Amino acid sequence: MEERAELVELDLSKIQTSNDLQTILKETLGFPSFYGMNWDAFWDSITGLVELPKVIKITGWSILKRNLPCDSTILKECLEDLNLKHPSWSCNVHYID
Repeated sequence: MEERAELVELDLSKIQTSNDLQTILKETLGFPSFYGMNWDAFWDSITGLVELPKVIKITGWSILKRNLPCDSTILKECLEDLNLKHPSWSCNVHYID
């Protein structure tokens, strides 16, 4: 089995739409081609389809929160829920303005 990646960096400072956000998540985290581009599909992907890295460094967080407040909240909640419900798959997330 392939070892988990140590670090993935996500620059979200230029994200303007929910579709932009879903696209960068899909591409950067290696989601499958059939990824549904919504939060249910995101949850399904991080809890069974892909193995997240040990650390995710998210830059541009304050910009994302301003541009897409609902999506930024859901993203953070999903990653927190992953760590609570599946500790063996946990991912240390750094939110950087």
